[in-house]
Amino acid sequence: MSNEFTFVVEKKCPVCGKETRVVKVKSRLMISRTDDDYCNHYRDFNPYYYTIWVCEHCGFAADEKHFLMPLPERHRDLMEKFLHDRRVRFIFSPERGLPEAIASYQLAIYCAEAIQAPASRVGGLSLRLAWVFRTMGIKDQEMEWTRKAVQLYERALMTERFPVESLSDNMVMYLLATMFNRLGDREHCTQYLGRMINDKELKISDNKLYNDARKLWQDIRAEEAELQNAIEASAKK
Repeated sequence: MSNEFTFVVEKKCPVCGKETRVVKVKSRLMISRTDDDYCNHYRDFNPYYYTIWVCEHCGFAADEKHFLMPLPERHRDLMEKFLHDRRVRFIFSPERGLPEAIASYQLAIYCAEAIQAPASRVGGLSLRLAWVFRTMGIKDQEMEWTRKAVQLYERALMTERFPVESLSDNMVMYLLATMFNRLGDREHCTQYLGRMINDKELKISDNKLYNDARKLWQDIRAEEAELQNAIEASAKK
């Protein structure tokens, strides 16, 4: 089964071992714009609805990369108990709406927490759920999940040794800066950006990330200058 944007395939669940249907998104999608934290806004279709794969038999949920990874026996035992105790059921559908998308992310977060996955992984899931709400214009829920992602990413910086999978500590700092900026906390935002743009090694090792951090810093300074000018102009009237 397939449509213009997705197609259904069968994959083996790493927990229960059964073949389950999952939805994959076709690669060629039109992006209308990209936010400073790399959240893409697409035309006519939201692929973030399908980021999480869920086993239709046992309820295990994860993004594609971690769904396809073999689970250590200890983690599989923990997951089986977690799913059994909560009687998790997720009805498969080739098309997801917002409620199904939200439920899939929340289930993936619960599954990751059940095996004590790194905070950086849970933070990434929380950030992507915030993106889902952002693309739908649901501001309060976007901010709620952004705050959760901030807490997790800051914990990751303190407790994890980077790189973790493909995630670097500098990328975490940049994402934290963008999230603090969206939450209106310019102090913490600029603290992280300052560490990055003063890092000469980063300019060499990851020039794109360095330039993204510098651009965000400049945009914030320009906004602050514009606001100050407006205040001064208003005071003179």
